[in-house]
Amino acid sequence: MLMLTMLLFVASALLLLFLVLLHSGKGGGLSDMFGGSLGATAAGSTVVEKNLDRITVVVALAFIFTSVSLALLLV
Repeated sequence: MLMLTMLLFVASALLLLFLVLLHSGKGGGLSDMFGGSLGATAAGSTVVEKNLDRITVVVALAFIFTSVSLALLLV
């Protein structure tokens, strides 16, 4: 159980790092490579950015859940 939780923790941490780096900043980000700047904008954000936001939130919740689980398992 502990090894599975640690594996999920490391996987979610690396995926979260990658997803945060994909977000665009002031000058555009890596998400522009995937068509983020070519689509029509809706309220200042493209469909790619909105989906990227949703995926990032889900992975962040998985990261939080696994960190709390590890803390409870290691006590």
